[in-house]
Amino acid sequence: MIFDTHAHYDDKQFDADRADLLSSLPKQGVGRVVNVAADWESVADTLALSRQYDHVFAALGIHPSHAAELDEVRFHILEATLRQPKVVAVGEIGLDYYWKEPEKDIQKEWFIRQLALAEEVKKPVIIHSRDAATDTLELMQQYGRNLGGIIHCFSYGVELAKAYLDMGYYLGIGGVVTFSNGRKLHEVVQYAPLDRLVLETDCPYLSPEPFRGRGNRNSSLRLPYVIKKIAELKQVTPEDVEAVTWKNACQVYHLQE
Repeated sequence: MIFDTHAHYDDKQFDADRADLLSSLPKQGVGRVVNVAADWESVADTLALSRQYDHVFAALGIHPSHAAELDEVRFHILEATLRQPKVVAVGEIGLDYYWKEPEKDIQKEWFIRQLALAEEVKKPVIIHSRDAATDTLELMQQYGRNLGGIIHCFSYGVELAKAYLDMGYYLGIGGVVTFSNGRKLHEVVQYAPLDRLVLETDCPYLSPEPFRGRGNRNSSLRLPYVIKKIAELKQVTPEDVEAVTWKNACQVYHLQE
């Protein structure tokens, strides 16, 4: 069975067929999905999906692009919500310097606060880092060294991969690994042990080849394309990739296999 460690099925792109699609996943080989919150509204929506479907779990946190939505009242609510059943991680949290807003200091403040919160509630973290390699690593080494979790949509090189692997983190691998211009990620997948990789879609975004392109909605059903590419790079069978990444995902999220 396939474990999608990072999806956004609360996104409006799934409004027309969300129930049918999510209900169909186990019959089509996708045994578990972690739906990951990004903004404040999606915290409640993600928690609701986890309650509605046995095979859907929740990760709750505020994405750096929405860090300005947090305040002390909401942070207190988030802390309580993270203790709910089927919440398996704090995420996605981190830094994103691709956009100008919110300011870097705001992103850093709430990133550090959410890392501390993960330690308090004893949950792993899901880390988002875009155009912020140095600052993300510095804060992770200072505040997140012992939390465990996943570096989502890993997009840096082997040197940074080694730094996170050395801290015990898993690398999230999705559709980008199938791109012809994904040489840097190919090198990372070849370098990293298979038992430190997990599958993810980030759906509805980042569809793998041959579905890549704006407006082409991704879903967990396209993970076999990612599995095939990882198998090719690691010189193992797709069945091996599926089995090992399932085990990895269960370990990082503290779920029974």
